[in-house]
Amino acid sequence: MTHTDKPRIGITLGDLNGIGPEVIIKVLADARMLSLITPVVYGSTKVLSFYRKLMNLEEFNYTQVKSKGQVLPKTINVVNCWDDVIEIHPGQPSRQTAQAALLSLKKAVEEVKEGLIDGFVTGPIDKNTIHGNDFPFHGHTEYLTQEFNAGESLMMMVSDALRVGLVTEHISVKEIPTFITKERVELKIRLMELSLKKDFLINKPKIAVLGLNPHAGDSGLLGKEETDIISPVILDLKAKGKLVFGPFPADGFFAAGLHQNYDGVIAMYHDQGLVAFKTIAFETGVNFTAGLPFVRTSPDHGTAYSIAGKNQANENSFRQAIYLAADVIKNRSSRVVEK
Repeated sequence: MTHTDKPRIGITLGDLNGIGPEVIIKVLADARMLSLITPVVYGSTKVLSFYRKLMNLEEFNYTQVKSKGQVLPKTINVVNCWDDVIEIHPGQPSRQTAQAALLSLKKAVEEVKEGLIDGFVTGPIDKNTIHGNDFPFHGHTEYLTQEFNAGESLMMMVSDALRVGLVTEHISVKEIPTFITKERVELKIRLMELSLKKDFLINKPKIAVLGLNPHAGDSGLLGKEETDIISPVILDLKAKGKLVFGPFPADGFFAAGLHQNYDGVIAMYHDQGLVAFKTIAFETGVNFTAGLPFVRTSPDHGTAYSIAGKNQANENSFRQAIYLAADVIKNRSSRVVEK
């Protein structure tokens, strides 16, 4: 992709009974989006037709991709990923619509590997109905890390005001301490630093690291992870010239607005980072998988079955996910040129 090309961004529909198709149509119905990107929707023209009708957006038009990789600029390209007729019942979990979401995801992964798209945005899936032998993962992040042979990746939530990376992702709370090791904490900090440089073009990123325990362990009174694991990693990285600080008590850190002083924040577990993030940036937040060879983003909301099919979903997070994917693709290609 050259600087003048618009990035070809794949978009997976997510679960067909969730709000994914609705927010995708709302975002792509804005003609200005086609001046920024060439969208390639992985799913089904029938599904788009169903939701277009439901939303009274008959003027929403798209083009079916007839030959593999032949996507057209200035139009919404749709790759049909299945031939079966799939019944859509908005708001109802369904094994069939979950399998369709998986077919859509697999096709996008296949085509980004082949260089037919430059990156992709994933619509929300239902973790319960999609889980099975062909998808034994807790979510997109773990699946894509394996698919792209990345070894490790970093789940990072991104908004204008805040970037939060997670040391542990989708595991039960009682298991968290067993995953807080020096190796893992250092790896996640390094992945964030590399991403901030490569994907966000921040030359000397400042990273804050949160503690695991209340009050960041209170000098060992409330837990030893800070003194034995997290602090030594931070000191070691500082000695190597990295701008890494902490460990900070998580509650006071966000309450005092300290996140505004840093380019990124490393949280030890899912809710520690995401409760704060979603409070600060729910409708503008984006989930970005750092550390992958290809750019992948998604909105920071789920299937939202309770409002699916009611034309009530807010599409802004999905819009921001597309913007971020386009920006990161551009940033990565500009760094290649600079070398």
